[in-house]
Amino acid sequence: MEGYTTSVTPTSSGSSDRSSSHPTVILSPCAACKILRRRCVEKCILAPYFPPTEPLKFTIAHRVFGASNIIKLLQELPEDQRADAMNSMVYEAHARLRDPIYGCTGAICHLQKQISDLQAELAKAQAEILNMQCQNANLCEQLSCKSQILATQNNIVEENYLMAQSSQLPYNYNDNSAFSFDDQANLGVSWDPLWT
Repeated sequence: MEGYTTSVTPTSSGSSDRSSSHPTVILSPCAACKILRRRCVEKCILAPYFPPTEPLKFTIAHRVFGASNIIKLLQELPEDQRADAMNSMVYEAHARLRDPIYGCTGAICHLQKQISDLQAELAKAQAEILNMQCQNANLCEQLSCKSQILATQNNIVEENYLMAQSSQLPYNYNDNSAFSFDDQANLGVSWDPLWT
């Protein structure tokens, strides 16, 4: 019994009737047949897709596409594609009620615009990140150059200091090789020592 939904209602235990000892089965037509006010047959083509608990689903699809078009579409499709087709029809019907002119196309265009806007924002953010990374790399390079310059300057200062230290060593007065005056040879005069 595909076309009907069954619900079991237990009977009261106080009843002595033999038929009341068994649960009663209430058959309910599918939402489509209920709305169309027709008898729901056992193999109703609409029953699997429009259960009695969801009458609004069929009402919306019926309002946009019409029952005969829905039935015709279901009959033309293989069974494994029917559920997806009904979900799509119901979605399109909802979209048509919200936007009678564009329907799903309007929603798709709106979402595509949002995607392109977000992609533009993402590209802008990525460009800013790249710019900041380049600035950071330039700063690091400048800092390393400055540290190398400072290190070179420190080495030069140290070398100058060491050279200055070595030039300030006490002079050895016994070493006359640096300042040898051979005046006698130059002037032809002999000098007597002043101190005796």
